[in-house]
Amino acid sequence: MVKMIDSHIHLDLYQEEQLEQLLSSLDSIEALITVSFHLHSCKKNLLIASKTNKIKVAFGYHPEQSLPDEASTEELFQWIRQNQHRMIAIGEVGLPYYLRKEHPELKLEGYVELLERFVLLAKELDKPIILHAVYKDASIVCDLLEKHSVSKAHFHWFKGDSSTIRRMADNGYFISVTPDVCYEKEIQELVEMYPIDQLMVETDGPWPFEGPFHGKMTHPVMIQSSIRQISELLNMSEQQIVTIVRDNVRRFFCL
Repeated sequence: MVKMIDSHIHLDLYQEEQLEQLLSSLDSIEALITVSFHLHSCKKNLLIASKTNKIKVAFGYHPEQSLPDEASTEELFQWIRQNQHRMIAIGEVGLPYYLRKEHPELKLEGYVELLERFVLLAKELDKPIILHAVYKDASIVCDLLEKHSVSKAHFHWFKGDSSTIRRMADNGYFISVTPDVCYEKEIQELVEMYPIDQLMVETDGPWPFEGPFHGKMTHPVMIQSSIRQISELLNMSEQQIVTIVRDNVRRFFCL
């Protein structure tokens, strides 16, 4: 059986007992790409990665939180440069869609400026960039990527309109889908639209899911269900799908 790769997970956000359970049950998993929230998260993910060579780490600042002050930003960027050899990507970075829904008064400009700095850092370090950008925010991110000629971009758990989807596909950007592809029509339609050679799968754990996963701890093995659903949507065998998406992750992250 071809082993799978979880292209986006937050290992540092699991409770200690859950993390130990997860790491002890990875027989069907080739690799996990764990993304970071902030500097402390980066350091914690590095510590977790020391437990197994299956874990690959990305460094960044998650946008669904308050902006860091300038001193904290400089500290993070300096630390990333110093530890660039220990990461495979910049991430998770992007724009605060859900935070703005909760706080409509939140100004976007500072987040766009921070994201542009991360785009430039990814280009400087020649690393892929893992993005949190959904719906209308995705077009803003596409503008930044195009402005700086950065093409190695991964939009995780993407949702958006058809014109943005076509733009992203034409630019060669990758997307990934979570286990909600098993029950969300919007995500199923996205899979049918997007080029299969630019598709990855993820869990975004420990984020919980509904449908057949209700009440269960999010685990990378849930990718098996995503693969099964994608194979039905595209009328391809599960073996074909798992091989293609695994090879997509390997190619994108140079694993």
